[in-house]
Amino acid sequence: MSRSKIVAGNWKMNKTLNEGIEFIQVLKESMPELNHTKVVVGMPFIHLASASTHLNGKFSIAAQNCHHEIQGAFTGEISAARIQSTGAEYVILGHSERRQYFKETDELILKKLRSALDQGLTPIFCCGEPLDIREDDSHVAYVNEQMENSIFQLSNEEIRKIIIAYEPIWAIGTGKTASSAQAQEMHKEIRISLADNFTLAIANDIHILYGGSCSPANAEELFSQEDVDGGLIGGASLKTSDFLELIRIAESIH
Repeated sequence: MSRSKIVAGNWKMNKTLNEGIEFIQVLKESMPELNHTKVVVGMPFIHLASASTHLNGKFSIAAQNCHHEIQGAFTGEISAARIQSTGAEYVILGHSERRQYFKETDELILKKLRSALDQGLTPIFCCGEPLDIREDDSHVAYVNEQMENSIFQLSNEEIRKIIIAYEPIWAIGTGKTASSAQAQEMHKEIRISLADNFTLAIANDIHILYGGSCSPANAEELFSQEDVDGGLIGGASLKTSDFLELIRIAESIH
């Protein structure tokens, strides 16, 4: 079947408030007419409310994380309810940097997933293996375990609302690159696991994005793979010219 493409940016901890507003304004003014591609911009919390005033139906915005509780004495944290109130529709959860630097476990990520879903947000769930796991050829089992402990605990209704982003951690900022064949292999394995744990129809409907150093130079080959439904874009989402080019490439492939 033919799924639409999704190009989702992830600014990480970049851009001041004014820089973010300028980026969003340029993006809105320069966005091509899209028929087969959804655009999402993931940004720090400080940008969400201001960015939502510029959306105009051309793209959506995502938070980069959320707390698993709805409210309470959690100084410095932001709940899914607060994110939803800004106009954001998506939230990135389980990113490799959250797992590595903040020691987030699969069990915690599952709590965040359920909190986000309860508030009507669409989670972009990240999974992926580090270099030693890839070199040990146990990457499929590793990613399956991440999913088993989190998204596979969701109901059929809940899983339909999830976007998956596969991150080969070993190919992010390391100088190593994942080939389009390696990306397709892993995306196909993820889809097979989805079918095994839910249904084939659900597996075929879910978008699986590639999140490993995607750029205008390799996007066409990556996005052309059968099970690669777009990208979760890091560095290339910080420049409007690169991000717009990725959007154009995704739209041209459908």
